[in-house]
Amino acid sequence: MGDREDFLDWFGTTWRAAEDALHDGDDRPRDRTWSRHAPVTLFGAWMEAVGPAEARAVFARLAESFSGVGSAEVDLVAADVSGDLAYTVHREITSTRVDGRPRDYVLRVTQVYRREDDGWKVVHRHADGGPGGDD
Repeated sequence: MGDREDFLDWFGTTWRAAEDALHDGDDRPRDRTWSRHAPVTLFGAWMEAVGPAEARAVFARLAESFSGVGSAEVDLVAADVSGDLAYTVHREITSTRVDGRPRDYVLRVTQVYRREDDGWKVVHRHADGGPGGDD
């Protein structure tokens, strides 16, 4: 298996399971998929952070608000690997509860990943709801 295939396998399993857990109220798996080494940036649909500690604080706040994930789909638009860097462009189609209320949304997401000693880690995320969507 090549670098791209290995990365996509990680993205489709480890990363994907971490996102499902976050939307069910558990930020620990997402925490493990993000780098602990600067630079780390998060331009989320609802919150922003610069640096690993700030990003993890955002994950904890999000996990407190999410529960009862109903469905979570990822529509991968583009992805590639170049050396120790990778990226994805995808849509996240999610049905969950936010602060106890049912919520369905679609986010357009661009992420950058870095290969570290213990595997692939997210180092940048930009997400928005697109034209007329969540922002």
